[in-house]
Order: sequence, then C-alpha cells, then structure tokens
Amino acid sequence: MKIALAQLNYHIGNFESNTQKIISQLALAKAKGADIVVFAELAICGYPPRDFLEFEDFISLCEQAAQEIAKHTTDIACIVGLPIKNPVIEGKDLFNAAYFIADGEVKQIVKKALLPTYDVFDEYRYFEPNTVFDCVDYKGKKIALTICEDLWNINDNPLYVSSPMDELIKQQPDLMINIAASPFDYGHDEDRIKVLSDNAKKYQLPLFYVNQVGAQTEIIFDGGSLVFDEEGLLKAEMKYFEEDLQVFDLEEVQNVKNKYPAAERTSDIEQIHDALILGIKDYFAKSGFKKAVLGLSGGIDSAVVCALACKALGAENVMAVLMPSKYSSDHSVQDALDLVNNIGCKHEIIPIKEAADAFDSMLEKPFQGLPFNLAEENIQARSRGIVVMAMSNKFGYILLNTSNKSECAVGYGTLYGDMCGAISVIGDVYKTQVFNLAKYINKDEEIIPINTIVKPPSAELRPDQKDSDSLPEYDELDAILYQHIELKKGSKAIIAQGFDEALVKRILRMVNLAEFKRYQTPPILRVSPKAFGMGRRMPIVGKYMD
Repeated sequence: MKIALAQLNYHIGNFESNTQKIISQLALAKAKGADIVVFAELAICGYPPRDFLEFEDFISLCEQAAQEIAKHTTDIACIVGLPIKNPVIEGKDLFNAAYFIADGEVKQIVKKALLPTYDVFDEYRYFEPNTVFDCVDYKGKKIALTICEDLWNINDNPLYVSSPMDELIKQQPDLMINIAASPFDYGHDEDRIKVLSDNAKKYQLPLFYVNQVGAQTEIIFDGGSLVFDEEGLLKAEMKYFEEDLQVFDLEEVQNVKNKYPAAERTSDIEQIHDALILGIKDYFAKSGFKKAVLGLSGGIDSAVVCALACKALGAENVMAVLMPSKYSSDHSVQDALDLVNNIGCKHEIIPIKEAADAFDSMLEKPFQGLPFNLAEENIQARSRGIVVMAMSNKFGYILLNTSNKSECAVGYGTLYGDMCGAISVIGDVYKTQVFNLAKYINKDEEIIPINTIVKPPSAELRPDQKDSDSLPEYDELDAILYQHIELKKGSKAIIAQGFDEALVKRILRMVNLAEFKRYQTPPILRVSPKAFGMGRRMPIVGKYMD
C-alpha cells in the first residue's frame, strides 16, 4: 500500500480554496501512484474554526465540500477532517471527525475521542468525545485511524482516563494513521516526535502522521509530518513551514532503511524566524491585505520587525515611519535610516515634537506645578501611535506592533501608543531572543545595523533614558520571566533557584499589574510554549502573588 501525506495550508472558512487544494492534491497523489492520500484535522474548514462552528450553515458547507471531494476519489481513497453533526440529542451538537472516502462515497466516519481544553485549545466547547472505536479496512489492510490528541495520552501524567489506541489495538490493525492540527512552538517538534515514536513502539505498528502548515491569526502550524516504523524509528520527516506532499510505501517503511530522507531540523532561533515570516505572510494574505506600516525607532525591536515584514511581504510593501522626538538621539535616526537603506523599504520621517508640545500646552493648567513624569513620556508614545494609525487609515496599511515579550510581560509599554497595532509580531519573543534574531537575520549580510544591535536599549522618552533605568538587565529579567510564564513557577520556586528574592517579587508583581494592558493588545504570533493571549488566561484583578 502506498500512502500519501498531504501537508497543506488551509484558510478557515474558505471552503472553495480548501476544497480545490484537496482535490488538486488528490490528483497529484494519484499521479504518484498512491492508494490513499491523508489530509489534516478539520482540513475542509480550517483549524481552529472556533465559534464559526455554532453556525449551522458552516457545518452544511463542510458536508457539501466533502461530497465534492468524494467525486474525485475514483482509483484512490482519502482521509480528510471536518466537523459533523451529532445525531444524538444528549451531549454537544458536533463531532470532530475524519471521513474515509473511496469510490466516490464516504465509507467510514472516525470521531475524535480526546478533546484538548488547555493552552490555545478549546475543543470541548464544541465537540462531543467519541466512545466507539473501529478500524478502517482498505485494500487488505486494517487502519487504526485517530485524530491528533487521540495519540497524546501516553506520558506519565495522562490528561485523560482512556486511550483510543488501547481500544483499536484489540482489532489487530496493520498500521496507524493520525491526522493533526498541531501548533508550532520552538520546542514542540521534539516533543511531537517523542510522543509519536512512543506510540509506534507501544503498539508495534508503523505510524503515518500528517500535520497542517500555515498561520491562522496568532496560531502557526509548522507541518513537519512524520512517518515511523513499528519500532518507533523515525523513517521520514516532511518539510517545515512549507506545503508538501510525499508518498510512502508501507512495505518499504517497515523493511527498508534510509529510504526516505528526513527534513533538516533547525535551531530554535531559525524556527522562530521562519514561523514569524509565515505568520506575517498568512495574516496578510488570508485577511486580504498587502501593505504594512510600522514605527521605526532605530532600536532593535522595530528593526527586527521591519526586516521580518520585508522578507514576508516584500520591501516595496512595507512603510517604515521614523518619528523622532526632542529626546531622540541623532544615532537612532541614523540607525533607522541605515536599516531602510539596507533593506529597501519605503519610509517617512515625521517628527512628533510639535504634536507632543501641543499636548503639553493643552495640559499645562491641570499639570501646573507637577514634575515631568510618565504622563509626558506616554504623550510622546501616543503621539506616535496617532501618526502610524493615520498612515494606516489614509493608505490602507496594516499596522505591525513591535513590542517584545519582555516588555509585554512587565507592562513596559504605552497603551494606545507603542502597544497599538493589528498583529504583534514579536510579542512572544523575549528581548534576549530578539538580539539573537537580529544576528540570525544578519547571518549572510548586514541588514540590521550593528549599532542597533550593540547599543543599550532605550525608549528615548526622556533625556539619556535607558531600559535598565526601569528594568533589570534583560538576561536576568528574561530568565525569571521564563520560569514564571513558560514553566509556571511561583516566586518561592524561582527564588529557590538562586534568584534575588526582592527582584523576583518585583518582577512578578509587574507581570500581574500589567495584565489589564495585555487584555488590550493585538493578537500575538505564538512561537513559545506559553504565549500571551488565549493560551494564558489570568484574572486582571487577582491578588495571587501580589
């Protein structure tokens, strides 16, 4: 049996595009001699469809698309994911399902049993878990077909009380197929390989796993579909961050060594870089936009975002706006101009001194006798926000937010100023990682000016300001934030690792106090195991760790 894995980039709710992609890959797989072609979880509608699932017409369109796909399954079978109605009144109205289609009709329906409700997942909100398990018989082979999370209940601390494969193995299947929508984070590829390898070893079956690729707003899918033999050895690894279709011979997977070359896995920073490029590209393409605008300060954050945007969209589609204030240094303006010259994007220089002075004049009476402080600093940031939003409105640009994760965590940013934007590009990238990203972007040639990388970070909202005036050094700050955010450690556990007690408590207090700001930030491209946004839900008025 020859099995094709079709790793595609779907568009949520775009049934025409998704269906045509699936049909074209059916034809390609057939031309390559495949007996069956496998598509991803909820491929027909795109993942995650969220509350689109509550519209009856949405579910009907999924079924119509499946029937159209079925017309193209002569001499080839396919497995494709979609939501279907639950005919039983009790329970949720839908199942997360897979159709096994052959000879122009749906031969069998497999439903997902384990429904994740952690981090970015919220499947039990919509779907009823499956309780009936049957293998799929095709061309003399018995297939144990499962959907994504159904294979993830295999570690030492299981989330669920049962495992679908424990039931399916009783029917003595010949192979496993798993269709997935497994989001990217920079450590997930290794976790994914281990979990799937453990399944292949435990059940002593070859395993074919297909993942989708592409970004759906903040969630990025990296592809990297996999094939294992019955001993759990990785036999094939498909492309990352790209669409791909490959055909595998079941007998060769079981018996021939080194038949299928593995994709080249890269460093965390390279993965983050590629994920952010894909995230920007798909956000614009799937939203119907082409041009971006951002504020370019001469600092490293906006420089990295500008470079990523130019790579994703083309430099001709990126507008960088330099907005110097009376506190901006000459070298910051020059660093920004050097980047523009290196990268070739459009730019405008729009000083904000007059605007900030006008606001200061307007507020002179109520502020009379009070010292310069955060209020005046934020007026400058908000003046810049007005400028870039005006450029967005006037020319149809989409504003890119340039705040990093360290700033987002501790609230080192101005609401309605530097925190505005339609999509946050590096809001899940710590400052220390931003420096590494800049170095990676410069690996072949200097794109980001060296002075931008080596100079002390500064918001330049008051004379001689440096980030270190308000924050710990980023190496220490990011280490503590990582323990708290990604590893979910409280102050006691972090202090026990040797971090200064007063510093830890100060940082965690800043994180908690900034929660109200994060509720008002744009969607953040997710590249870490725990990003701000829907995957991290904290109360704004909570007292814990205050």
